[in-house]
Amino acid sequence: MKLINSFFCFVLILFVHQNLLGKILEVGPGKLYPTPTAAVNDVQPGDTILIFPNTYTGGYFISNLHGIENKHIYFMGTNVETVVFKGNAQSFHFSDVSYIHIENISITGQTGNGMNIDDGGTYSTPTHHMMVKNCRFYDMGAQGNNDMLKMSGVNDFLISGCSFLNGATGGSGIDMVGCHEGIITGNFFENMGSNSIQAKGGTQFITISSNFFKNGGQRSLNLGGSTGLEFFRPIDAPFEAADLDVFANVFTGSWAPIAYVGSIRVKVVNNTIINPQNWVIRILQETVDPSRFPPCGNNTFVNNIVYYSGSLSRHVNIGPNTAAQTFTFSNNLWYNHENPSVSTPQLPVTETNGLIGFNPLFNDESISDYSLREGSPAIDAGVLTNFIKDYYCNVVPQGMTTDIGAFEFESSISDVFNAELKNRFYVSPNPFHSCLTIHNIFPEQGKIIIRDIEGKLVYTNEVFSQQELKTDLSHLRPGLYFIQNGTLFTPVLKSH
Repeated sequence: MKLINSFFCFVLILFVHQNLLGKILEVGPGKLYPTPTAAVNDVQPGDTILIFPNTYTGGYFISNLHGIENKHIYFMGTNVETVVFKGNAQSFHFSDVSYIHIENISITGQTGNGMNIDDGGTYSTPTHHMMVKNCRFYDMGAQGNNDMLKMSGVNDFLISGCSFLNGATGGSGIDMVGCHEGIITGNFFENMGSNSIQAKGGTQFITISSNFFKNGGQRSLNLGGSTGLEFFRPIDAPFEAADLDVFANVFTGSWAPIAYVGSIRVKVVNNTIINPQNWVIRILQETVDPSRFPPCGNNTFVNNIVYYSGSLSRHVNIGPNTAAQTFTFSNNLWYNHENPSVSTPQLPVTETNGLIGFNPLFNDESISDYSLREGSPAIDAGVLTNFIKDYYCNVVPQGMTTDIGAFEFESSISDVFNAELKNRFYVSPNPFHSCLTIHNIFPEQGKIIIRDIEGKLVYTNEVFSQQELKTDLSHLRPGLYFIQNGTLFTPVLKSH
């Protein structure tokens, strides 16, 4: 369908620190505190531990540290590129904590896990209200079951704007055991080992949206898994994972992008999957006890684009002890780009309204731009769901048809919106690579402001009489940005 850009996602990035009246505790060479743990003894709710550029040795254990609602405790780097925690078994281990915000740091070279966040083994008092934003995890220092971000018993959390690069062969980018009510959005994963994201051990109510997975591992998303019974949270959880929402993501490569493993009520909706290596989907049951764990089933795969080559082994790999016959497949587009005439998938059930052998007409695969061109068969071909946001945080207007894949189509020449575009503040192209044009500026609003996904100011320009501004933004990192002209906002994506 044809979209109107929206303010929907701006709540994620209009981040105003609620600790403006709190103390700032400076950490680093020549500062009062040499390490983050040295500052912890003096920190109070609403305070910021401000970490200055340095290469820190890590191994920092922080337990029973609690902010409060509206007064989080911040661990904030001054520059994500130069505030580096390198080596040791782990950078930080946060245990039995709450209302903690971690931002703008780099984590690399650990031999255990990059960062640990857990409940300290006190299952009745989970760690909660955690934010990890704009952090870089890269180059693990071990190749076993070593995770970049390991979370056990964590509730109510947000992981956003982070990058995960070169994970351990046997590990995950993000590994969740018994975690609940979390959002993982706007992150980038590349060259993972076993998984990019794993959700197991009773994990429930997790949203995974608007992430980009490039060679995301054996299973880019392990939606479930295999967990020792003593590690489930709650201890009697009857599933590895349940009620996971996976939408508006992009997957390129990976042995199998999607794996449902001992999971129930998992929805995989409106994603774009490019060139999986062996399977598109795996349906498995690795924790087998029919008296406690129902078979993997009652899951959905809807409105997805699957663009693949002839080297694919099978579309769906089905293991024993599963209920694959209870899955729902609907309105997916399947396209074998090497031989379109043999695009029909082998599925465990009959699909409703599938599109077989139609080229989805991406804008430019060479720069990983998988948005839709005019005339794409995916436009208006989806089934309506509860998921109204696409990869760019554009919103499907209520009551209108939806597209297939991670990107809703927006045409600047749409008859529906031509009249509106004459007066609407908007940008082109979107996404952009280097140069961007901002149209229909209102000079009386004073200036153009661009902020990144964290709400940080990255560009400003005074405007006087002009109604159009062309600017070179090639210096910005790829990612989601928001452009402001007075009270008007529009999102824009800088492509890789």
